[in-house]
Amino acid sequence: MPQRSSRLCALLLATLTIAAPAGAAGPDSRADAVKIIAEMRRIVTPQGIEETRAVRIGGIDQWINVRGTDRRNPVLLFLHGGPGYVAMPTSWYFQRGWEEYFTVVQWDQRGAGKTYAANDPATIAPTLRRARMLQDAEEMVAFLRKEFGKDRIFVLGHSWGSSLGIQLARRHPDWLHAYIGVGQITDGMESERRGWRFALDAARREGNEDAIHDLESIAPYAAPGKPLALKDLYLQRKWLGHYGGAVYGRTGFDAETAAAKLAPEYTDADLRTMWDATAFSSSRMLADVLAQDFSTYTTFDCPIVIFNGRHDYNVSSSSTAEWFEKVKAPAKQLVWFENSAHEIFNEEPGKTLVALVKYARPFAEKAGDVAP
Repeated sequence: MPQRSSRLCALLLATLTIAAPAGAAGPDSRADAVKIIAEMRRIVTPQGIEETRAVRIGGIDQWINVRGTDRRNPVLLFLHGGPGYVAMPTSWYFQRGWEEYFTVVQWDQRGAGKTYAANDPATIAPTLRRARMLQDAEEMVAFLRKEFGKDRIFVLGHSWGSSLGIQLARRHPDWLHAYIGVGQITDGMESERRGWRFALDAARREGNEDAIHDLESIAPYAAPGKPLALKDLYLQRKWLGHYGGAVYGRTGFDAETAAAKLAPEYTDADLRTMWDATAFSSSRMLADVLAQDFSTYTTFDCPIVIFNGRHDYNVSSSSTAEWFEKVKAPAKQLVWFENSAHEIFNEEPGKTLVALVKYARPFAEKAGDVAP
C-alpha cells in the first residue's frame, strides 16, 4: 500500500506540473491581462459574431461592440447609464453568459467612452440634448434591425439609458420584442428626494456628523418646482454611495472603475479619456435628466420587464415599484434583486442572466427569432 500511495502522489504531481506550465504565475501588464480575458471570452462558434466598430449615427461616428455565439439569436441593445457612464468596459465580466442567448450590442453613446474619443468634444457639446440622444437611440435601433434582418429587437435601458428606453417603448413598440428596464427612472425628482432621505437617515444612525452637515446643507433637496443644482446632486450622491445606495454593501464604484482597466475593447488612449467623457456628459445633462417625470407613462403596447435592486437608492426602486403597479402592457414582469442596489448586472450577474432567459427571451422564441 505505501508503494501504491507513492506512485499515486507522483502521478498527481506530474499532472499538476503539466497543468501549470512555466510562466503561469500571472499577467505582468494590462496588455497581458487583457489578452487573457479576450482569449477566454473569444467567440469561436460558426454562426458567432465578435466585433467592435464605429457606425454613423446622428451624423457622427458612434462605437458599438457586438458579441454573440449565434447571430440568429435575438438582438439585445444595451443603453448605458450616466449620461456618459459606459457599460462596454465592464461587459467582459457580466455579459459572457448573455451571448449564448442573445446577440448583445454595447453602444457608447454620444459624448461617452470610445464615441467621445472619436469626435471633437467642442463639436459634440452643443448636441448633448435629450431630444438628440433619443433620436440617436431610434437610429441605432433602426440600424440594428436592418443590419441583422430583424423585425424586432430587445432594448435594455439602465439608469439614464432607461429614460431613452422607456420612450422607445412608447414610441416604437412594434420595434421591440420587449423593453427591459434596469434601475428604471420614473419620477426623477421624487427618486432624488428618497435617495437624500436614505443617506441622511443612514448618517444619523451612524452619528456621521460630516455627512449630516453636508446633507442638511442642501435641504430642501430636489424641492418641487425648483431646478436641481449639480453641486447639490453630487453631494447627495457622495453620501448615498457611501452608504451602499448605489452598489449594495460597498461604498461606491471603485471595483467597477478598476475592472474597466481590463476591457479588451478599450485601448490605453480610450481609458485615458473615459472618465473625462463621463464628466463631460454628466455636467451638461445630468441635472436636466433627473428632472424628467415618466410616472405618467403607464400604458404600453409592448411587453415590459423591470429588474429592480432592493437596495437601489441611486434610482429609487420603491418609486419604480409603485409606478409598475399602474403599468398596463401586453405582458409585464417585475423582478426583484435582493442583493443589489443600482448595478444589478454587476452585483448579481448570475440572476441577471437567468432573468433575461426566463422573462425576456421567450418573447423572441414565440416570434421564431432564435437560433435553431
